[in-house]
Amino acid sequence: MHQRARSGHISTWSARTWIRAFSGVAGRPFFSYQAPAVAIAPTILVFDSGLGGLTVYREVAKVRPDARYVYVADDAFFPYNGHDEAELVVRVVTLIGALIESHRPDLIVIACNTASTIVLPQLRARFSVPFVGTVPAIKPACAGSVTKRVTVLGTAATVSREYTRALIRDFANGSDVALVGSARLAGFAEAELDGEPVADHLIAQEMAPCFIDKGGRRTDTIVLACTHYPLLLARLNQLAPWPVTFIDPAPAIARRVADLSGPMAGGEAHSALQIAPARIVFTSGRAPSLPLRVALARFGIGC
Repeated sequence: MHQRARSGHISTWSARTWIRAFSGVAGRPFFSYQAPAVAIAPTILVFDSGLGGLTVYREVAKVRPDARYVYVADDAFFPYNGHDEAELVVRVVTLIGALIESHRPDLIVIACNTASTIVLPQLRARFSVPFVGTVPAIKPACAGSVTKRVTVLGTAATVSREYTRALIRDFANGSDVALVGSARLAGFAEAELDGEPVADHLIAQEMAPCFIDKGGRRTDTIVLACTHYPLLLARLNQLAPWPVTFIDPAPAIARRVADLSGPMAGGEAHSALQIAPARIVFTSGRAPSLPLRVALARFGIGC
């Protein structure tokens, strides 16, 4: 497991100090032990404020099982919804710069709606590494809605962004689109992974505003505009007052990664086998609890 960090705030460290703390044993990057035979496989870094990006990683790993993965959870700054925009830009740009220097990824997935809608333009302007972002799947949701009543469920930061409102203006396709910001669902998803079950009524309370029955039309489609929320998908379906379609952006993100990452290393020979186990880095330096280790193992991530 990675070395424990001395501080959760990257802004108080030099990039070199941060890299030494989070690169792995003896200051070596994760995967430095890899055999040269797999060197042509891309290194893909998946980044999120916490563990929600696991839902994206799972789909990306299906389309590029040959890749080498490092998953970074910026849990020292979680939740991103609790920080202002300028603070997040400085945080994420600085942190991604350190991660690029440390892990030399061929492609970075920003598996966080809040970070993508706020910081992605600055990341692309600053770094030459290709980035794949995560934005609310409003276009396919509105195109597929039968009742033309759609809800975007995200963090308060995501649903308040002008970027999100622009997507609605461009792609509503005649649908009435409601924006619902949840302050607690992402934390609930993290708690569940850490072996701390959340009561049904608390989840139901967060999702209740998504369901609108007005003018003879009910909400039939809900965009999950936070990558944490698909972690709760079974509970969301169970607690919904009527059946709806929940839109998870992860498969579309995976397709974009496949487009950008080039042909698979080794061709068909590696199509069903991931070359190396993924590793996870927590910016807080914490050691995962046993329940979390078990949950991470289900996603194919070792600690």
